[in-house]
Parts: sequence; structure tokens; C-alpha cells
Amino acid sequence: MRGVFLQDGSVAARSSIKLKNMAKRPGHVGPKCSTSKSCEPGLVSVGALSPNIPHVLGDPSMSNLDEVGRYYLDYYNGRICKLFIVYDSDQNPFRSLISLALEDSILLKAVLALAACHKANTSCSFYQPDTLSVQSRKAKQDALYFKCRAITEISCALHDVTLQRQDATVASIFLLVFLDLLESGSDRWNFHLEGAKRLMSLFRISSQPEDGAGQDPGRTVQRIRDFIARQLYLIETLGSTFVRPKLIPQYSSSVYAISSQETVEQSFLGCPEYLLNAIQSLSLKRDAAASGVLLDQAIISNHIQDTRRILESIQNFDCYTWASSLPQTHHSPDRDIGRLCILSESYKIGALLYGERVIEAFASCTTVQDGLACELIRLIAILKDDRTLLKCALWPICIAGLECRRQDQRNFLTGCLERFWEDTSCLNVINAAKILQKYWQQADGLGGDPWQWIFAIGCLGADWLLI
Repeated sequence: MRGVFLQDGSVAARSSIKLKNMAKRPGHVGPKCSTSKSCEPGLVSVGALSPNIPHVLGDPSMSNLDEVGRYYLDYYNGRICKLFIVYDSDQNPFRSLISLALEDSILLKAVLALAACHKANTSCSFYQPDTLSVQSRKAKQDALYFKCRAITEISCALHDVTLQRQDATVASIFLLVFLDLLESGSDRWNFHLEGAKRLMSLFRISSQPEDGAGQDPGRTVQRIRDFIARQLYLIETLGSTFVRPKLIPQYSSSVYAISSQETVEQSFLGCPEYLLNAIQSLSLKRDAAASGVLLDQAIISNHIQDTRRILESIQNFDCYTWASSLPQTHHSPDRDIGRLCILSESYKIGALLYGERVIEAFASCTTVQDGLACELIRLIAILKDDRTLLKCALWPICIAGLECRRQDQRNFLTGCLERFWEDTSCLNVINAAKILQKYWQQADGLGGDPWQWIFAIGCLGADWLLI
């Protein structure tokens, strides 16, 4: 299914008879989710998945949901919200979307699609992901239905000037990116990303003062907007490293106009914003190296010097100071500062490796980076047994996989990916394992310079979101 385009609001579905049939599925009409055989009544009662259900799940708005909707909404609350955040808390922004979804049909469909897709994945094997149980096949059918309805309704909303500017609309598109992580990591996530970014720009315009009177969205809504904006920047920045050069237009973090402080309770992956800024700069340098334009030696030297300055700034970044100085409130759960430091260090080392390979691409030479690669693998080994933070480390794991040369290292990283799958049920990690296997076969068989992965990774079948 293609992504959402803000320019024309068009949405094109795959030529899948199954998906078309889902859109016409009897009983799934209108804002109310009607009863379906895939509901699995009696399997899980509302509240069984999550003992601390937000008050909103007892809201009168819940009366608009049937048993299917209640089941998946509770599943979202209990399983999805903590999956896509570093530390779960009562301030989890994914959970804050529930009350908004109960008032908006589009966002509700996106929320239910996420829950149903994750439910479908839970019975899959890391080595045989296409083998589904009967219950999982039913959940997958529901996920396809909810996704189709969400995208169709988003397409209509993008033709409406008022609906374009609603927070629920941009939140719905934002959730489609996470749905792609669950489905594959390659299903046009970049189009959803661009659509959400453009809608966020409308919020900036509408909030600018006009004749001295700006529009105040309110603290709760602003917190949701800041969260979405910060995660869009993270996805854009890390996602750009594993796709074809120049595929994703990159905005600086200042463009997102984020007003709140950085905190891991409001973060998908916990990568320090400082490092994200540096990684984005490195990707821009990689794009320059891949431009195909013949550069003279003076320009190449300038690019190399600029990249070395970026690497120096990364090297000087103090992970412990960052982790220990993050703002906390009385709502914040207990944090392991040492483990947060290790997580940020893994992103730091990954960024250094990425930058070194960018320099080599400009210089057309190769340097040995085994020391950095081994250090990154050591950090990943510490995170492997941390069920909270391992789910945040797919990007560093993939960088390590692209850099390692020894079979024992490759086996270890494959084991980390399998553990990641067990913790998340996101199909993009299974595809990450397949991509690395394919890359290792090519590297062992054809050889080539180690730096070539910064270009080759985007040519291995799709534009992958490996985060």
C-alpha cells in the first residue's frame, strides 16, 4: 500500500484482492467497530492485559466500541504503548493518544491496526515468520481491514482544510510509520513520514501570532505535538542512514519547533538529540559523496575536513553526563543511568563508524575499524539481556552487523536480533537479519571496500527502516 501524500491527498492500495475484500467486509462499517469472528471473545477480557488501565478506558465513549474494538484498544494500551517508548510511565504519549482516538475515527483505526498487527505477529517464528496460527491469521485480517480504513479516511481528510490541521490526523499518519515496523520495515514508511512532516508544518503556521494573537493549543496537545515532532526527526535521521542517498528530505531539528526538553519517557529510542544532529550531518555528507558529480580535490578536502569536525564533536559527547542530566519528574519511573549511558554510547560508536566510512567514500580509501566495531558489539552484549533497552538498539546492532567480519560476531548479532524479535514482534527485525545475511554473503563473495555499505544498504531490495 502506498503512503499518504499531502500534495494531492491520494491513497493507492496494492492490487490485493484480499485487501479489497477486507474494505468491504460486512459488519465493519462506520465509526463503530462491529463484531468479527477474529475478536476471539472470551480469550482476553477488557483490562486483562493491563491491570493499570487509564481512566479513559472506562469513559462513556467506550460504548461506541464493540467487543473487537475494546479488545484491540486494551491490547494497544497494555502492549503497544510500552513497546514504542524507552520507559513506560503514566505520562506515556502513546497512551495519551487513546482519549484522542475515542473522539476520532481515523486515529482509532490506526490504533486498532497497530494492536491487531502486533497480535498477529506474536505467534510467528523468527525463522518462519510466515507460519501463522489460526488466531494470528484472524488478527492479521483485522489489521489489514483497520489499516485500509485508516488510510482511506486519511485520504479524505487531506482534502479537507480543517481536518488537515487536526492533531488526530497527523497522529494517525505518524502511527502508520510504526505499523510499518510491525509489518516489514519497507512498506512506504518514508511517504507516511513526509506526509506527517508536512502536516506538522501546518501546525507551526497556525500557531504563529497573527495581529498579536497566536493560537494556544493547550499544554496536553502541545506535549503530543512535541512528542510526534521529536520522533519524526528521529525516524527521519536514523532512517536516512539505511536508504538510498537523498531519498528523504532532511529537516534540521529547529524546523520542528519543539518546545519541551528531551526526556527518555517521551522518546521512542532514547538516542540523544545531539547525536541525531550529528548523524543527520553525516548523512548529508554521504549524499554529497553519492551525488555522481565529479568533485575537484579542493571540494573533496573540504568535505573530509567538515566530516572530521563532525566526528570530533561526536567523540567529545559525554554519554554519562547526558544520561545523568536528563530531566525527571515525580511521574518518572526508575532509570538505570549506567544502562542509559551504554545505550547512548552504542549510538555514539555507531555514528563514529558511519562517519569514518563517509570519509573513506570521499577519499576512496579504506581504514581498519575493527576496534570500534568490537567496542560496539561489547556494548550490545550488555544491552542484550536488558528487556527494556534492547528494543531501542536495532540501529546500533545493524551498524555492528555491517561492520563485523568474523563469523562468531555475526552469529552473536543474529542472536541479538532474535532476542529483539522475541521482545518486540516487529517484522522489520526479521528483515534486518535477512539483509545482513545477504550483505555478508556479498561481502564474503565479491569483496569490496568496507565503506561501500553506506551506499549498498539502500540497494538490498527496499528502503528499509531499521530502527
